[in-house]
Amino acid sequence: MAKKMHETPNLDQLEGGPWPSFVTGLKRLAQDKDYMVDVLGTLETSYRTKKGYWKGGTVGVFGYGGGVIPRFTELKDEHEKPVFPDAAEFHTLRVQPPPGMHYTSDILRRMCDIWERHGSGLIAFHGQSGDIMFQGAKTDKVQDAFDEINELGFDLGGAGPAVRTSMSCVGAARCEQSCYDEAKAHRTVINTFTDDIHRPALPYKFKFKFSGCPNDCMNSIQRADMAVIGTWRDNMRSDETLARKWFDKHGMNELVNDVVTRCPTKAIMLKEVKDVRAGPKITSVKVSDTHALEIDNGDCVRCMHCINVMTGALAHGTDTGATILVGGKRTLKIGDLMGTVVVPFMPLKTEEDYAALVDLGQRVIDFFAENALEHERTGEMIERIGLVNFLEGVGVEIDPHMVSTPRTNPYVRTDGWDEEVAKITARKAA
Repeated sequence: MAKKMHETPNLDQLEGGPWPSFVTGLKRLAQDKDYMVDVLGTLETSYRTKKGYWKGGTVGVFGYGGGVIPRFTELKDEHEKPVFPDAAEFHTLRVQPPPGMHYTSDILRRMCDIWERHGSGLIAFHGQSGDIMFQGAKTDKVQDAFDEINELGFDLGGAGPAVRTSMSCVGAARCEQSCYDEAKAHRTVINTFTDDIHRPALPYKFKFKFSGCPNDCMNSIQRADMAVIGTWRDNMRSDETLARKWFDKHGMNELVNDVVTRCPTKAIMLKEVKDVRAGPKITSVKVSDTHALEIDNGDCVRCMHCINVMTGALAHGTDTGATILVGGKRTLKIGDLMGTVVVPFMPLKTEEDYAALVDLGQRVIDFFAENALEHERTGEMIERIGLVNFLEGVGVEIDPHMVSTPRTNPYVRTDGWDEEVAKITARKAA
């Protein structure tokens, strides 16, 4: 007979709105698991007292230093009122997803069966870290659950001061905007740094993310210590048939208001056909017998807006690769940081290209491990020591594209430049 449910008036209110509630899912699991009955009781207590009762500890599996998030409750001892002994432990297994998050329905069902046997049945696809979060297991079940998950071909993700689980978009498998093989890049990089994921030995966490185009569906600019974002370095392509079809449907007002005027660098102009320029950096496409779009690729900053609005009529170039940024993070010590461009363009087509990506990642991680302070992310380290010192440390040449904030004053003193150039030349020669 199932354990009697605790009174949960605060949680019950969360089921009253128009949207599906996680409380309903927890109650469904509680019908078969005494474990989840006490989890609901613990959560109700937290809602009433406005206090969290979960604390950390040490739980793991053989051969791994991370990947399991330990959680023990303080509401388990006899002197505590109320007491929820069946939910004394609620550990989470972080499991790495496949690149692009591709699953078969059979794999998903088998994952659910494993967690029904060994855990609470509660799974999150996916946590903010990108992991599959198998939430709620007792200490004596953690190893058994991992063994079965590992037999399916899945491995634990990162936790603590380590290389963390990576994320990649669906990319080349289904998206026409993809500029490189995200799944291959993701798998190649992560396979290289498996030991750094399983055995925390860094000053703090380090995250890779892989987005196939500048739309950056992985939010890697804001949330990755090393972001690999697809781009191109030749001219945009166009398709007149699709451009005319789009124009016939949407008209001149939408073309002007939603495409031309929204270009952040004014690289797109609407012109009469007879006035369209020709040149090595110009992409033009007729939208009607009288008007055409003229795109100056030299001014294009790859924001993707026009391509997103007129997909097919406009498309990215064919000389594709990736831009590498380092140092993105959410708020911690010094506030939010966007990634800084370290490699404006890296081709990702051959095995040598992917080896170069891995080599750069290794140099960045090694420099981070040796120079960062405890609990300091890569971006904060760069802010502290300076971008030039970081670039020299990882062996990357300085490039104008690395400017994070353009000058507001256009006037620059040039006295002393020759001496500075001589110093830089001498340092490189040494």
